[in-house]
Formats: sequence, C-alpha cells, structure tokens
Amino acid sequence: MLAIENSLLVVIDVQDRLVRVMHEKEALLENLQKIIKGAGILDIPMIATEQDPEKLGATVPEISYLLDNITPVHKSSFSCCETDAFMKELDRIKRKQVLVVGVESHVCVYQSTVDLIRAGYEVHIVTDCTSSRTLENRTLGIERMRDEGAKPTGTEMVLFELLKVAKGDRFKEISRLVK
Repeated sequence: MLAIENSLLVVIDVQDRLVRVMHEKEALLENLQKIIKGAGILDIPMIATEQDPEKLGATVPEISYLLDNITPVHKSSFSCCETDAFMKELDRIKRKQVLVVGVESHVCVYQSTVDLIRAGYEVHIVTDCTSSRTLENRTLGIERMRDEGAKPTGTEMVLFELLKVAKGDRFKEISRLVK
C-alpha cells in the first residue's frame, strides 16, 4: 500500500509538442491536474522532466502553473534515470514509492519505469495520467510496465489509498478535487 511519507510523484515530459498529439489529451490533462493538485494537498514531493525542451517546448501551461516551485529536469535520454540531475533529485528526496505520470506511455514513461524498478523503487503507474499518440501504444506501454513489475493504478485510487481514512481536512479537499 502507498504511504504519504514514502511516496513521490514523477511528472514526465508533459510538453506542448507532445501533449497536443496525445490520445484523449483533454482527459489526460484533467487527470494530471487532479493528481498534481492531490500530491500538493498531501505534501508529496514532485519531480518534473522535459525532453529536449528547445525542440518539444516547455511543460504545458495547464500543468506548469501547478509546478511553479519545481524546476523541470531537462533530459535528452528517454529514461529519466539516464540523467544525473534526475537521479540526484530522486536520491535527495529519499522516497521509495514512485508514482509515475506523463507521456509517452510506450517511450519515456516506459523506459523510466523499467529503470526505476531495476534501481529498487516500487513504481505505481497512474494509467489515467499517461498517454501516447495512439491508444495501441498507450496500452502496450502500460502492459509492458506491468509485466516489468509496475503497479497500475488510477488517480482516485492513488489519492484515497494515500489518505487511508475518510475524515479530516485533506479528505474533504481530495473529495472535492475528484468530483
């Protein structure tokens, strides 16, 4: 089970040129906003990445305003784990349960997830917060991540699993967020 004190959120490459061609991009952005806001409510640390931002653009405005105190890690490798700055930030945070969201499911999200698992992290792929240009590639990426040991989950499932109880201010905030 996920625990607030052990979890962190990794937001992978939610950039202009990528997001605008994603399968069901509106639902993707809506769910990404919920998971990022939820992580903020629960005080869960976050790391964001951008793949070659000079070519693919910055993180989309619908998401970047929620990450205003986070400087995205720039990378050129598909896997976040191939970037020293990402690994240093991951080590600094010292959390072993990694919630992974972003694009594309079958490329950067997949390769990052596999490398995180191999590095000893418990990875939860938030399936309604990841996509690819095609449904087939999205599905393939999620299936392969599960085969490698990632635990598929969804936005609401993650947030309520982290809360554990249906009481308190955080519960009220999360409940309003997901409705």
